[in-house]
Amino acid sequence: MKLNAYIVALCVLASGCAQDVASRYYANERYAPKPPSEVQILWKSPDRKYTVIADFQSRGESPDDMRDKAAKLGADAVIVQLLGGLATFDEYPSLDKQHTSYSRIAGTAIKYTKYEIP
Repeated sequence: MKLNAYIVALCVLASGCAQDVASRYYANERYAPKPPSEVQILWKSPDRKYTVIADFQSRGESPDDMRDKAAKLGADAVIVQLLGGLATFDEYPSLDKQHTSYSRIAGTAIKYTKYEIP
């Protein structure tokens, strides 16, 4: 019985602080990983053309965590959205009294489209 409790405790510790982690990879091509310092964190879609290669969603992570995930996939940038405030009873998170906080985070990993000159 104690052995089972230790195994469960070890699994909980190994899972880290992030909860409700979801990821979806869309690209047909696999890109080489790059250092996180080479991946931009964006707060809105860029003006230049891009292709979405993956989406991430999580609780308990930061924008830097989203950048790390995008870097592992070889993304050029990650578009970050902070979702929901601390108070979960408001229908619209942007109207939440805690709207500057967030309970979930989403990231969209992108690769910039290279233009061809005709």
